Amino acid sequence: MEGRRISSVKALEIVDNRGMPTIRVRVRTENGFFGTADVPCGSSTGTYEAHELRDGDERYRGRGVRKAIRNIEELITPRLLGMDVTRQRDIDLMMIELDGTKNKSKLGANATLGVSAAVAHAGAASCGLPLYRYLNAHAYMLPVPQSCMINGGLHAGNDLEFQEYCVMPVGAGTFAEAIRLLSEINLSCKDLLAEKYGKGATNAGEDGGFAPPMKSAREAMDFLYRAVHKAGFENEVVYGIDVAATHFYDKDRRKYLLEGQEKDRDEMIAFLKNLVKEYPAIVSLEDPLFEDDYEGTSIITRELEGTMIIGDDFFTTNIHRVRKGVMEKASNAVLWKPNMIGTVTEAFETAHYAMQHGFSVVVSERSGATEDTTLSDLTVALNAGVIKVGGIRGSERGSEYNRFIEIEDDLGTSAVYAGRNFNKTKP
Repeated sequence: MEGRRISSVKALEIVDNRGMPTIRVRVRTENGFFGTADVPCGSSTGTYEAHELRDGDERYRGRGVRKAIRNIEELITPRLLGMDVTRQRDIDLMMIELDGTKNKSKLGANATLGVSAAVAHAGAASCGLPLYRYLNAHAYMLPVPQSCMINGGLHAGNDLEFQEYCVMPVGAGTFAEAIRLLSEINLSCKDLLAEKYGKGATNAGEDGGFAPPMKSAREAMDFLYRAVHKAGFENEVVYGIDVAATHFYDKDRRKYLLEGQEKDRDEMIAFLKNLVKEYPAIVSLEDPLFEDDYEGTSIITRELEGTMIIGDDFFTTNIHRVRKGVMEKASNAVLWKPNMIGTVTEAFETAHYAMQHGFSVVVSERSGATEDTTLSDLTVALNAGVIKVGGIRGSERGSEYNRFIEIEDDLGTSAVYAGRNFNKTKP
């Protein structure tokens, strides 16, 4: 359409909440509409993620993104100029073809996603619509926030192998009320941590949760149960754990190094089953086993029927890996991170495939983030039942939570908070 053609593309090297470089892309149309997007980055990454292109030189200890920016400026932009900004799929397919690799290793997934998301924002602006409505005319669902309260693994400097211990306020009536519950639970955690471990235990991990000197999963769960009880919300809250098992799995020995012991697959499954039995309010386990163990994941999915078994590194938002998971009944939910695949189009195709085959979709941030709120709109556009934004502190996470509150207000009486139906949503 006249005036919606892309007239300029600008990419900048900025820094995220960790002080690490990432990319900001701005796309402008001939009629003056524009869209801006920042690219999130992970700390614990899966083997099968799309390739994040870094410079590998002395700047930022090799983590600079000038190469990816150069690819945007010299390779992608000449093909983008003049294209209709509302042709999202055509634009994304153009970048996929231009890259020509299976994992975006030529252009960099950080380059392609930055452009793809900025194009989506510009397209929405040109149509006079909020992004969530532009992407889905029937968007109505506000997700349950799965908020990290205790960090471990690669996201903290403590002795906990599991990466996140999260709470989910399923008993809230609205998203805004859910945020109030999370805020009060967070304060309860802070008070109890200072009382038991000292003030230093209230420092944050990379996902915005606390990073206390705990040593076992049971210690973390006992603490969370106590904190939620102190806040008065034990009947409104359930729990989720990001096991992130790949990151404490020894591939050579084929053992999990957990809490000072080596465990084989059967022992690891037994450990997790006992944990869920002991803490029955645990409703989700993320990456419970090594990222290539489809057989084991099928076993734990079957034996923990009723528990969401979420694939993160296991699936990497890749439709081909999700197809295999569906065929082998390995997991029953997909963790959805657009930067793992590199374009909005591919990410939505993966989510829709998963939902159509009975899998839940859990949308997730990355530990490296800015105040960009794209993910909030994408979550509502998917009608996804769960969002993982991290702990309820830090403006990079607060901005996402606040965007959901805005969207809920915009939707008015048509807004539905997923609540206890968080794993029953459909596309």
